[in-house]
Amino acid sequence: MRALADWWDAIELWVTQLAFPFQVVLAILVLLPLCWAAAGLLDRGVDAAVARWPWRSRSPRDRS
Repeated sequence: MRALADWWDAIELWVTQLAFPFQVVLAILVLLPLCWAAAGLLDRGVDAAVARWPWRSRSPRDRS
């Protein structure tokens, strides 16, 4: 665990020593794909949960 903490501290120090524009670009390159993936997983999870709800109301079009 200590090795992981040391590695993270080194990364944090490297990022904080970068110029601000480079920090912004790095944050965009890292956080944008992570947020996109998290939103996709959340969307699929909600869709799956709603599809399994036994009490969900059906529209008249679904009954035919």
